[in-house]
Amino acid sequence: MNLLTDYKKRLSGAITVLVLLALQGCATAPAGVAGVTGDPIDPFENFNRTVFTFNENLDRGVIRPVATVYRDVTPTLVRRGVTNFFSNITDVWSLVNNALQLKPVETTDTLFRVTVNTLWGLGGIFDVAGDMNIPKHSEDFGQTLGYWGVSSGPYVVLPLFGPSTVRDSFGTLVDLNGNLVSNASNVPTRNSLTSLRLVDTRANFLGAGDVLEQAALDKYTFSREIYLQRRRSMMGRDAVEKEERFDLPETDPANAAPAP
Repeated sequence: MNLLTDYKKRLSGAITVLVLLALQGCATAPAGVAGVTGDPIDPFENFNRTVFTFNENLDRGVIRPVATVYRDVTPTLVRRGVTNFFSNITDVWSLVNNALQLKPVETTDTLFRVTVNTLWGLGGIFDVAGDMNIPKHSEDFGQTLGYWGVSSGPYVVLPLFGPSTVRDSFGTLVDLNGNLVSNASNVPTRNSLTSLRLVDTRANFLGAGDVLEQAALDKYTFSREIYLQRRRSMMGRDAVEKEERFDLPETDPANAAPAP
């Protein structure tokens, strides 16, 4: 069964429904209407909180435990190689989006990163480009739409993918179709790589999840504000600013926080 294709179809349907609701004026509907709040940033808060709770339960019951085991049994060097491999694949799509945004410097940097890491980094397992101080410029299609003036629209929470907006949700659909892993012809390989990527990404952010648990009185609101602030920051990011790699595993396992 092609799980990724099935999910993409369901996600597309959900996004279409959200956009239709927005076009019908739900974003300005008065508080008290079922599924709608008076917050212009988050008019679908009731629906979003339901999806947020679903994601939290799925993470707590399945994804986080698997990611914790993966982190504990996999050597840091191996996990770093896995992260670098998927980061190199992401750079291919960033190359397309940098070009669509007419950014010659960023496009050239990203082209060099992909070429160097693919040829000399064994398919991206080693971040040779990073060692050569070639900057990383991550761009997705949601950012491309924003660059060309498309407004973000209402805040939404997508199943599994988490925080988004109407614009970024459309961008996510395009990103999925533009991602090399999503387009792998062999279905078992595609599903295996997608699962590995999900687990590896979650493992790299286990510490951040612990901080969120301790710091936020309302995790939903905190996550929403952090996401929206981050996206606004990414839209106005200085082109020459070096991008930090928060997704990489810790370099010193001895100093890592103990598994929960």
